[in-house]
Amino acid sequence: MFDKDVSKIIFTGPVGAGKSTAINAISDIPVISTEQIATDEVKDKKRTTTVAMDYGILKLEQGENIHLYGTPGQERFSFMWEILVENAIGIIIMVDSANDEPLADLDFFLNNFSSFITSKAIAVGITRTDISNKHDLNQYHQLLNKYDLKPPIFEVDARKKREISMLVQALLFSVDQGLEETNTEEIA
Repeated sequence: MFDKDVSKIIFTGPVGAGKSTAINAISDIPVISTEQIATDEVKDKKRTTTVAMDYGILKLEQGENIHLYGTPGQERFSFMWEILVENAIGIIIMVDSANDEPLADLDFFLNNFSSFITSKAIAVGITRTDISNKHDLNQYHQLLNKYDLKPPIFEVDARKKREISMLVQALLFSVDQGLEETNTEEIA
């Protein structure tokens, strides 16, 4: 099982991929957010951006808490990435299918979190496929194979609790193959 006081999952990915939205969709507490008005090129994409982290808690049925941390998507805040992954059980990389180069975004985050990924669980969520699906899942799998990774990968709507719950469940099963079904029922 998980340590009920320190288990944490990291949500990372480029700006606008849905990290904050996903945490808001599944957190059992009001999310603590460090959203600020975007003042650089991000303002062309969205009004606000995460500058330090998002934080929420997912409460599992038997009392375990999974702490949810969302990283800033901008590389200039990458110093937070190293801080946030410390003691994490796994990472979910969110990729915005509507970005110009979603595969390059995934490659960038795989590279930047490679030392963490080699010893921890990973899952990938592809968002905004309703707007643009520039690449099929086979292309994502091919890229992941270059890193010798075979993580769960899903097309998700970051606003939908059920879809993000599925992504988190897949990650948790990767962490602990013996996780009882009853522990994840409350997530859905």
